[in-house]
This record gives sequence, structure tokens and C-alpha cells, in this order.
Amino acid sequence: MQAIGRSRASSPSQQHSNNNNNNSVFTTMTNYKTYSKRLLPLLPNPNDQHTAIEMTGADRPGLFSEISAALADLHCNIVEAHAWSHNARLACVAYISDQSTDTAIDDPSRLASIEDHLTTVLRATTNPNGGGGANHPDVKTSELLGGEGQMTTVERRLHQLMLSVRDFETPSSPKEKKGRKRMVSVESCEQKGYSIVSIECKDRPRLMFDTVCTLTDMQYVIFHASITSHAGYACQEYFIRHVDGCALDTASEKERVMKCLEAAIERRVCEGIRLELCADNRVGLLSDITRVLRENGLVVVRADVETHGEKSVNAFYVRDISGNEVDIEYFSNSVKKEMGPIATLHVKNDTNRRKPNSPKQAPLSFGGMLRSRIERFSHGFIL
Repeated sequence: MQAIGRSRASSPSQQHSNNNNNNSVFTTMTNYKTYSKRLLPLLPNPNDQHTAIEMTGADRPGLFSEISAALADLHCNIVEAHAWSHNARLACVAYISDQSTDTAIDDPSRLASIEDHLTTVLRATTNPNGGGGANHPDVKTSELLGGEGQMTTVERRLHQLMLSVRDFETPSSPKEKKGRKRMVSVESCEQKGYSIVSIECKDRPRLMFDTVCTLTDMQYVIFHASITSHAGYACQEYFIRHVDGCALDTASEKERVMKCLEAAIERRVCEGIRLELCADNRVGLLSDITRVLRENGLVVVRADVETHGEKSVNAFYVRDISGNEVDIEYFSNSVKKEMGPIATLHVKNDTNRRKPNSPKQAPLSFGGMLRSRIERFSHGFIL
């Protein structure tokens, strides 16, 4: 586990200086937070002060429920939480406050205790014969101010956390890999020293955000891009180089880029049952909700939990642990029985969504046309 340092009294400039002097220390400031050694501005919100927790590790059925229960047992109120599960890995970012004071937790011994408890929960999935990656859970805490409303920042961080636990290493068998159509391909443009990354997949909201963030986090610079959408499918082309100015030279480097981009595309795709619950906020609410999900044999594959005033808004993508169809009516009755009055409970079944037909070659021709035009246009520039 990595030690996290905090500084509350120093000015932003002093803390920035301290962070440059010691890269192993994550500093905390009034209106800024540090993610991956980069300062990301927060909206000023002096009335809400929370402590942020980042968790990564190997996933298992009921893990998100166990994390929620552990925080409730530690007298922590979960103000906001976002979790992604992909390829047997879990990444979660949660904002918590002290149950009695509703303020940030800044006691070092208590923070260490919270980290130890959560690490123990995550470690239960560890494969003793494995090494590295998701087999070594990680829990980090840092005090943030005004964490609510920064969804773009949280999603960017979830991508980074998933990348750190190597969720692009799919557990599929060699036979499954051979029969699976690749969504990403990488070609070389030797004349201009680019690598051309082509992505062809089902279109959806925030697809470009996911792919661009992944390329940036992998230390690649995008010089040109072509983005089209046709018949429910998106076609993206990126002309990239590494930050050191080099193109992708080796087959292994190209394969890694392809795998990481495919993982970034898949992380947000959750076809199944989407549950939206809104209830009066109280301590332990998330723990109770996830317990009901677990007792009904449902596995959480993605979660977005936020607090708006006196209300807690919860959205979950779930699937049956045995792969069976979810009995929505039975589950709805169980929730209302166990949780009491629920303001709203919406259930959306995306399992049987009609998939668009496979795209024709026509949309791809635009990328080829743009490529040739860029080649001619860029001859007048020195790159």
C-alpha cells in the first residue's frame, strides 16, 4: 500500500511545491485535488468537505456490497461513489464523511484503519499464486473538498485505475480470442512518422472521451483525428505519436494499444438490468441497498451513487450471478419490503436491445479520404 500524505494549512502554492519535491506524497488543498501527480481544479464548495477513497483489486460477486458494509461499520457516511467492473477487476472512487460530524475524516490513525479494513475486504479475492496487477489490492485516501459534481474527473480517474490493474488483459481463452472481431487496428504512416489507430465499434455517448483519455494516459499525442457515425456505429481514426516523438514500432506495442483501447470501450458498456433508486438519505443506505441486491443473487457491474440534498440517487447495472433472467417484479417487492418507502424505483432492461447491423465499408472511406488529404496538407509543415 502506498502512503498518502496530507497538508491542510499550507497555501496552494506551498503545497504544489511540496508535491514537486516528493512525488510519493499526495497533497490536499482547499480547491484542488491531485490525481496521478496532476492538479485538477474543483468547483468551490466550502460547505461540503469529504474524504476521497480510491480502491482497486480483483472483483468478485458481492464485493461492492462488502465495501459498502465495511464503510458503514467504520461509521463512515458515503456521500458519493462510482464503481466500474471489467474483466474481473474493480475500480471504485468514493467520497465519505464522518458519520457523527458529517465532515472530512482527517485523523491519520483512523484513515489508516479505514485503509486496512478495506484492503482486507479486497484482499479476500487475491490469488496467492498470482502476481502483480489486480492480485494486489490498493486503497488510497486523500481529503478533498467539493467532490460532488465532478463526474468527468471521476470517470477519467476510473479509466486510470482500471488501466493500473491491467483490466485489458482479458481472461478469455485462446479459442475465444481467435473468434472475436477486433474493434481496434493500428497501421503505420511511415512518410509522416505517424501511427494510425482505427476504431470501429457500436456508437454510444462518451465514446470519444473514453478513447482520447486512454491514449493520453498511455502517453500518446494525437495530431489529427477523423470521427464519423453511421447506422449506429462509430468510426474513429487517430494519427498519433508517443510523447517522445516516436511512432509505434513494435508489434507488442501496437497490440498493447489495441487491447487498452478495447478495454476502455468495453468498461462503460453494461447491457443488462439498470436499476435507479431514489430514497431519503441516511447513514448505511448504500450498504442496505447493495445487501438486498446480493441477497437476490444480483451482481453489480457498475454503480453511480450521489447525494442531492436530503435524497440519495442510486443507479446500478446488475446481472444475475447464475446468468439467469432477473425477476424484476420479485426484486422490486424485495426492495420495498427491506428498504421501506422508496421515493422512486425505475428498472430498465437493456439485455434484449436490438443491435444495429454490422457497418458497411462506406463510412470507412471518409477516413481514407481524410488521410490522403492530411498527407497532402501536412507537406507544408515541419513536424
